[in-house]
Amino acid sequence: MKTNMATNTSDCNGDNDFSKRFYAIMYTIILVPGLIGNILALWVFYGYMKETKRAVIFMINLAIADLAQVLSLPLRIFYYLSESWHFGNGVCMFCFYLKYVNMYASIYFLVCISVRRFLFLMYPFKFSDCNRIYDVYISIVGWVIVCIGCLPFPLLRLTSNETHSSNKCFVDLPVKAVDSTATITMMTLGELVGFVTPLFIILYCTWKTVLSLRENNSLSQDLGEKKKALKMILTCAVVFLICFAPYHISFPLDFFVKAQKIKDCYARKMILIFHPIALCIASLNSCLDPVIYYFTTDEFRRRLSRQDLQDSIQLHNTHCGKTNGSTESNATACKLEHLYCTF
Repeated sequence: MKTNMATNTSDCNGDNDFSKRFYAIMYTIILVPGLIGNILALWVFYGYMKETKRAVIFMINLAIADLAQVLSLPLRIFYYLSESWHFGNGVCMFCFYLKYVNMYASIYFLVCISVRRFLFLMYPFKFSDCNRIYDVYISIVGWVIVCIGCLPFPLLRLTSNETHSSNKCFVDLPVKAVDSTATITMMTLGELVGFVTPLFIILYCTWKTVLSLRENNSLSQDLGEKKKALKMILTCAVVFLICFAPYHISFPLDFFVKAQKIKDCYARKMILIFHPIALCIASLNSCLDPVIYYFTTDEFRRRLSRQDLQDSIQLHNTHCGKTNGSTESNATACKLEHLYCTF
């Protein structure tokens, strides 16, 4: 009788081996394009930061968040393949925490990009000369809010050696027992702040941009600018929905399963199968964000073109060639000027 009960409980907990293999495969697929795409994005943004005010600071922060998530994937892949953690409890909890920080930072900066592009379009005279330092302050505040808001994720995990084996991490970390009222409150607050509110903001920006396209008094130049803005905002909305909607549906359900709040066997199995898939789809954001940069930003495509690189090098060599035979201070000034223009 006890054996049958144990077997039934195991069946209701889903196939843990499947989830680990799935994580390992998906993270391996995400690793290389995510690493290359975001390093390339940071290089491009470094090159044209001085050329545009259109949300470049937010794009840089988004690329940093994506790159940080990608850099943590090798440790996750190693754990899911070896099924043993060898790097200490502190590193485990940091990587576990970093996953959620990077995900919600990506959500925050996708919203910032959409709002910034929308405001630049709708109120060009007010925001065209906006000092970029304000975007830096907004970014710093965003990182602080996200880092504090994601603290419950590691804090709700039991990490002492008395409660679980020290060689377990990530999906194998147990969940602390929390009062039902506190659990529902945290889940509701997390869903509203981390997903529902950002979703409504992006959809509002998209809707208002579409309405502005229907105005008959728009000049052809303004119409082209509005189409570019709509393309960027709409792409952000699509990436946001594809990557984060499945996770924010499965996350509270998975938490209730692991906290033993959901008892139905079939429901537990379906949730435990769906959650790894949703979490990996959320991680795909690291690969899709560089696609946003390329297809919605003219400067990004131009910077990557071979002709633009050749022109930049030729212009620099022609200008600085005039300093040959001149004073050392002039040559130094030329180098500083080139560094300024590149940055």
